[in-house]
Amino acid sequence: MKEIRKKELLAGIVLLAAFALWTVLIRHIDIQNAGPNGTEIGFATVNVWFHRLIGVHLLVYTITDWLGLVPIIICMCFGTLGLAQLVKRRSLLKVDFDILLLGAYYVVVILGYLLFEMVPINYRPILIDGNLEASYPSSTTLLVLTVMPTLKYQSDRRIANPVARKAVAVFVIVFTAFMVIGRLIAGVHWITDIIGSVFLSSGLFMIYRFMADTPVKGKHI
Repeated sequence: MKEIRKKELLAGIVLLAAFALWTVLIRHIDIQNAGPNGTEIGFATVNVWFHRLIGVHLLVYTITDWLGLVPIIICMCFGTLGLAQLVKRRSLLKVDFDILLLGAYYVVVILGYLLFEMVPINYRPILIDGNLEASYPSSTTLLVLTVMPTLKYQSDRRIANPVARKAVAVFVIVFTAFMVIGRLIAGVHWITDIIGSVFLSSGLFMIYRFMADTPVKGKHI
């Protein structure tokens, strides 16, 4: 078990390092003014080729945009669980450690999103309502890939019924696959934006899981 946890931590660090390297490469490799209004994009040849291959599907974009509310609702549910424990146990220190950590994890995701909104790496391949919008990493993909695995992780820890756990697992897999593939084929992101989100979200989740599995004296876990 200890070896598995070490591998989780190492995997998380490697994935975050891969995201950092990927981000740097996007700003330096094959830069072309190939975006809307002549905006620069990295890995332009691959990005433009893939974008022309799949085209733009605004209906898929709209559907995945609305379904982006699902992980937000899941975050709110876990927040409500933490609040209920706080009220019942009358101490923040008595709230389950993995739930406190989950709140911090979600905050990190939000801060990462805000950072890349303020410091755009890429802009979308199309204008949204006539405006340029930051596109890297894909925020919807990031939200789905950071939140949905935590639903599966928490259900495995807290749901005793194996049928219910399996149902949650199937839902997480199907929903996540639909959202990531949908975002990819919608044509509102460059393919490198999706890949960046996969690196970042996977790394963050692996580190969250490592920390949540770490025994903490005096905590309810």
